[in-house]
Amino acid sequence: MLEIEQRTLGARVGAYVALTKPRIIELLLVTTVPTMVVAERGLPSLWLITATVLGGTLAAGGANAINMYVDRDIDQVMERTKNRPIASGVIAPRNALIFAVGIEVAAFLFLWATVNLLSAVLAVSACLFYVFVYTLWLKRTSTRNIVIGGAAGAAPVLIGWSAVTNSLDWPPIVLFAVIFYWTPPHFWALAIRYREDYAKVDVPMLPVVASMRTTATRILLYTLVLWGLTLLFAPVAGMGDIYIGAALVLGAVFTWYASRLLRDSSPKAAMRVFTWSISYITLLFGAMALDQLVRTGL
Repeated sequence: MLEIEQRTLGARVGAYVALTKPRIIELLLVTTVPTMVVAERGLPSLWLITATVLGGTLAAGGANAINMYVDRDIDQVMERTKNRPIASGVIAPRNALIFAVGIEVAAFLFLWATVNLLSAVLAVSACLFYVFVYTLWLKRTSTRNIVIGGAAGAAPVLIGWSAVTNSLDWPPIVLFAVIFYWTPPHFWALAIRYREDYAKVDVPMLPVVASMRTTATRILLYTLVLWGLTLLFAPVAGMGDIYIGAALVLGAVFTWYASRLLRDSSPKAAMRVFTWSISYITLLFGAMALDQLVRTGL
């Protein structure tokens, strides 16, 4: 009996963790720590990194959980999302909302107490933007949904920079633009794969309302702008050869994948773009951190 209760408790805890979309949070945090390294021009204290990452995780998790609460109706219909905790009935909507708001409040208080007020305000502002601008306003009404809504996902670089400097400057603004322009090609590629899912629930993601060629062209154009922004970051932030070399090569590979999508817009080809986009952002920010650590002798 005890073993069954423990299993049930474990499943319930796992469901609440799933509400926060841990895989998305991992991707956001990949951008936070390297930004902190650049802001510090070296390795910040492990305590500051831990506090910023923990606070950022709570803030992003709360936003994702609220998103699941709002989208529970369409999540039940879409194949990709029908097994999410609320859509599948594992967690009651009211309990999910209480949990989401609770960890969002905890994120703000924790970041304010352990990092600084600016980082706390940025984290909660990103949540509010994601929920009210993207989820409640744009997602179901505009083809620009992911373009504008992607600003919320770009907030971690601002949080990481402000955690170290307690201010903002041009380097984090350029990094914000990098993530802002990376998000549409990343997400549109996934939306090609799940085009029928989005069409079924009348969510106007670009591949639903435009031709595959138009979508592929937009992906390529955004990728080219992204490549340019990553190179602009080098002089703005005083980056070295490791970062510049990585930005050149990684951007070229991303552009190659995007250009191939013009010739073959199949879901399989789109998923190659999507998979590479994750590797791209991880390697780019990893090179950014390595560049600074090598140059400072750490």
